Amino acid sequence: MDIVEETPHRFRIDRHGPMRVPGVVFASRDLLPRGGEALEQVVNVATLPGIVTASYAMPDVHWGYGFPIGGVAATDIDRGGVVSPGGVGFDISCGVRLLAAGLTASELTRPALERLMDGLGHATPRGMRRGAVWHLSGPGELEKVLTGGSRYAVEAGHGEPRDLERCEDRGAVSDADPGQVGVRALDRGLGQVGSLGSGNHFLEVQQVDEVYDDAAAAAFGLRRGQVCVMIHCGSRGLGHQICTDHVRAMEPDMARHGIEVPDRQLACAPVGSPRGRAYLGAMAAAANYARANRQLLADAARQVFAKVTASPLDLVYDISHNLAKTETHGVGGEPRRLCVHRKGATRALPPGHPELPPGLGPFGQPVLIPGTMGTASYVLTGVAGGPAFASTCHGAGRVLSRHAAVRTVPGKELRDRLERKGIAVRAGSWRGLAEETPEAYKDVDAVVGTSEAAGLCRKVARLTPLGVVKG
Repeated sequence: MDIVEETPHRFRIDRHGPMRVPGVVFASRDLLPRGGEALEQVVNVATLPGIVTASYAMPDVHWGYGFPIGGVAATDIDRGGVVSPGGVGFDISCGVRLLAAGLTASELTRPALERLMDGLGHATPRGMRRGAVWHLSGPGELEKVLTGGSRYAVEAGHGEPRDLERCEDRGAVSDADPGQVGVRALDRGLGQVGSLGSGNHFLEVQQVDEVYDDAAAAAFGLRRGQVCVMIHCGSRGLGHQICTDHVRAMEPDMARHGIEVPDRQLACAPVGSPRGRAYLGAMAAAANYARANRQLLADAARQVFAKVTASPLDLVYDISHNLAKTETHGVGGEPRRLCVHRKGATRALPPGHPELPPGLGPFGQPVLIPGTMGTASYVLTGVAGGPAFASTCHGAGRVLSRHAAVRTVPGKELRDRLERKGIAVRAGSWRGLAEETPEAYKDVDAVVGTSEAAGLCRKVARLTPLGVVKG
């Protein structure tokens, strides 16, 4: 496959074969994917009906299900554009929540950190365990979670009204349709709300190590040296089952719409069709579940912080990086109504955008980029005129499979290595810890630096870990 270097941070794959638009990869030479699988997926996405401008890939791009992880694609809703579950992924509305504490790292002694991590480890269900924060009374209450998201969780006493101001969509997607969520998905979701899960999900205690923009950081509620809590998780088994169910439903239905795709994992349906609307309604319900999930985990962390440190935890922001949203963007000099798929990519609203929360208008939307264990995480913000429909990266980007990562380092050895760096570790399993070794990922500093150089975002602050809870 020919790939053209347009700038040191932008590469182009010209249209060929059934591609409707070119492919655009934001990366450096060092960050381009190893092997051709992810780039081939960029090409395949460019064949989707109704796609506009380009099939985009972020600097953390790597191979995924149908779409690459780190992929962004927008389809024109009014001109035959489709929605594809592969463009959202199995962990619907997987995202990040960041909370800022009322104390600095210098005020948190090592014994206090150990007590804090013990409390957070006990209060954070993870791995395959059921949620322990909120025992839903039954399907009726689960439906309220699916329609109300963080809003319902706050109403039920698990949070503060201010939390909703600093959450994407004010805590809930409005067009959720629980009726499009299958019985198996509902069954899986009933016992998992308020749990972290496994894989690359985590709860991390961090400190603000560096501030690049004092004014934006202050508006976000951050200051140098401050202790923070970052939570990374999604919609658990419910979201996974919704993706599975709707891919299966769309695949045999494509021929009726005259749709052909080069990979069955790109199964899709016109946005306005019954199948398309059904998926979007179920996806929105899963997004609300994910937001409620992070709300509950944050509420549990607040209780631990209050007990151990007497410090409050204020929400900085909550943002998804696996979602499809209806948005209006300029295409060919005119506004178009688009279905924007972001899979392993984060929405990054620029300063002045009407959807920004109160007080953030001059600074843009907080963008939360988790790193890997033992490395940095970042807070970014959107920029005016950013390409790729106001999107940026979502993390470091995997380079080793979990199986390969386990062969790299034993879990106990990794724990000891992190502890020697002063990072307190609470692991659900040694294998799960080894699967997430930093060697399995790209350099998050390089990914963020390339994203900024490509004009996708702007750095606000860098955070480094003090302690981590893993599944």
